[in-house]
Amino acid sequence: MIEDLVRKNRSCRRFAEDRPVDAITLRWLVNLARLSASGANLQPLKYVLCCRRQTNEAIFACLGWAGYLKDWPGPEPGERPAAYIVVLGDREIARDFGCDHGIAAQSILLGAREKGLAGCMIGSVNRKRLQRALGLAEHLQILLVLALGEPKETAVCDPVEPGGSIRYWRDERRIHHVPKRSLDEIIIEIHE
Repeated sequence: MIEDLVRKNRSCRRFAEDRPVDAITLRWLVNLARLSASGANLQPLKYVLCCRRQTNEAIFACLGWAGYLKDWPGPEPGERPAAYIVVLGDREIARDFGCDHGIAAQSILLGAREKGLAGCMIGSVNRKRLQRALGLAEHLQILLVLALGEPKETAVCDPVEPGGSIRYWRDERRIHHVPKRSLDEIIIEIHE
């Protein structure tokens, strides 16, 4: 059921790094993105798929992890992603990518959950450094990096209490808590 997949699809930042994700799985995930909606059907997104340790390390070095967890520099060795999908916008096809990369990323992450994997959509990227590390052409703009692997953490949704914070946090058991506003708070009007 789609609601179950969406509920399970929390950002995962700790992975079983020793459990590989193969290129066939990455291609299957990108095919989900390919089949997803695209503004004006331009389909300007391109992808770099990586499941090689050396390249994974180069990608990892370009990423920022969990801005709200100030005392956490990111996953330790052994808990890093087993694979990455770098989402690119091809400026030879479009100048503005609208929300295409968000739609594509969500399709990929839902597919990953269906396969028992988890992921994290990362926008905090040293783009110049990653562009060089991957040897990308100038017309390819890095939009997002998706970190993927078998989850090594549990994430749960909690209700935001009145006046409460939306900042995610970890408890003493390292469970990742993601506060969510209530449905009544986010729906302004219903016209029946």
